[in-house]
Amino acid sequence: MLHFKALELGDRDLFKKYIGDYNFNTYEYSFLNLYLWRKYCNVEYALLDDVLIVKKTEEGKGTVFMQPIGYSKTNLKDIISELIEYKKKNSNMKFLFSDIEESFLEELKSLYGENLEYYQDVKNFDYIYETEKLIKLNGDKLRKRKSQYNHFVSSYEHRIENISNDKVINDCLKFAEEWFSNQPKNFQLECELQGIKDIIHNLDKLNGLGMAVYVNDVIAGFTIGEIVNKDMAIIHIEKGDTIYNGIYAFINRTFAELYLKDVKYINREEDIGIPGLRRAKLAYDPIKLEKKYLVNIRRD
Repeated sequence: MLHFKALELGDRDLFKKYIGDYNFNTYEYSFLNLYLWRKYCNVEYALLDDVLIVKKTEEGKGTVFMQPIGYSKTNLKDIISELIEYKKKNSNMKFLFSDIEESFLEELKSLYGENLEYYQDVKNFDYIYETEKLIKLNGDKLRKRKSQYNHFVSSYEHRIENISNDKVINDCLKFAEEWFSNQPKNFQLECELQGIKDIIHNLDKLNGLGMAVYVNDVIAGFTIGEIVNKDMAIIHIEKGDTIYNGIYAFINRTFAELYLKDVKYINREEDIGIPGLRRAKLAYDPIKLEKKYLVNIRRD
């Protein structure tokens, strides 16, 4: 029987026990990410035969399960049977699984063959970049970003601060509130702001890294990310005041150089189908787009 519990900060150690070394190629399974978006996605979890089951409810998708975590080859099919039964009783579930990576999809293909239905979740593909390229900004494709970075550096009296003491945290929160006040109102942005308020006080507990940028002693932007394993870092939050020309290019490069230089790849998450965001992410010349899938399983 599945008994789901809303995700809380205190669940960090439990998730760490099951996820251990982060073996995923996408950002979705990061505890920091799940905690950041727990209200928007109504993130809940349950334990089923010592396997971690995460359930989310998302706009356009309804309720979905993520990949079960901690399963074995001997119990995976039984676990999935339980999830299928749960889906049958919940009309809000159009898909059984979301955020499925190719490795798990291949495992499902071997188990279910033609009974497996799967669809590329294109607007949610993750943009993956080489850290060295984001730091050096070499080559024709990155020439504009390098020019923007150089303009910022040469035009503004600036400094960098860790997001760690109360003064910087409060500056970031005030900046975030003002940034969001200038955006079209919607539930997702409301939840993102609340998520920032929650994580920024707990970066040390959440494996988070935070950097704030000041221009003439006034906060001009901030970013929050994390290193999930020896090969990959994730950028979760990036906000800047565009009155300062080149602010985003400066935040992007500087955070990579000062905080993430020891990892090979940086995951800058998806474009959620927004054309302007897609253009901005493509402009940094990703090495690949990490695919994610929506999955259903037909019963014999």
